Amino acid sequence: GDGTRLLRRRPDVRQAERSAEAATARIGVAMAERYPKVSLGLSAASVGYLNKLGHADTLTWGIGPLISWTLPNTGVVEARVAQAEAGDRAALAQFDQVVLKALQETETALQAYARELDRHDALVAARDEAQHVAQQARRLYVNGKVAFLNTLDADRNLAQAEAALAASDGQLADDQIQLFLALGGGWQP
Repeated sequence: GDGTRLLRRRPDVRQAERSAEAATARIGVAMAERYPKVSLGLSAASVGYLNKLGHADTLTWGIGPLISWTLPNTGVVEARVAQAEAGDRAALAQFDQVVLKALQETETALQAYARELDRHDALVAARDEAQHVAQQARRLYVNGKVAFLNTLDADRNLAQAEAALAASDGQLADDQIQLFLALGGGWQP
């Protein structure tokens, strides 16, 4: 698949991206404080004796706008905007660091996996060759051409080749898991 989409699946990359988005949004919130805030207010009350509570002649209400603005003290607002912008730069730097780390981990995992695939192929060839030599040694022993020690030596070499191949199979599985983790993992086939 697309490498960018695979890396975006990583939880650390997603968290850093959300942090950067939140820091950018905080700039907008800080900049909004430069402008007046208008809100509507509604109040209701009942004035009078308890037995008249809720009657039309004892009810009062009011509705109106409320405007607030920190016009003469804009230095505080500008300082908050500057603080939000600095936070945004820090969040973007953190995001860059997380992405670079993710790329490094992915590249390392890919290289280890590719190296182990090459080693595995070489071990398969070595095991096949050792198997062929062991079969020939058995045939020669049965026909009386070589001593039994040669057959044992060929069988030992075959067993060593099979053991190395089995260890490579395990390492290949470990490297594949590390690659899946580096790419974010968790996807379904």
